[in-house]
Amino acid sequence: MKASLIRTALIAAMLSFATAGTANAAGCLKGAVVGGVAGHYAGHHAVVGAVGGCMVGRHLAKQHAQQQAEQQAQQQTAQRQATQPQ
Repeated sequence: MKASLIRTALIAAMLSFATAGTANAAGCLKGAVVGGVAGHYAGHHAVVGAVGGCMVGRHLAKQHAQQQAEQQAQQQTAQRQATQPQ
């Protein structure tokens, strides 16, 4: 009974976080949910998994944002070069 209640709560939390918009700590919430669930099933270390998942999720979100910024900068440079008179 207790395990099914916990499982239901985790699934509900995971679905609510998955459908939520972006947060200030991009990637942390999703990573924490995934890490918490993985940690729970890996030996009842949900808190450790959540912390690790948050760190990894934040790192990946930061990398993604940096890649997008570089890509936008390259596109702007290409547009400027294409519109300059020669």
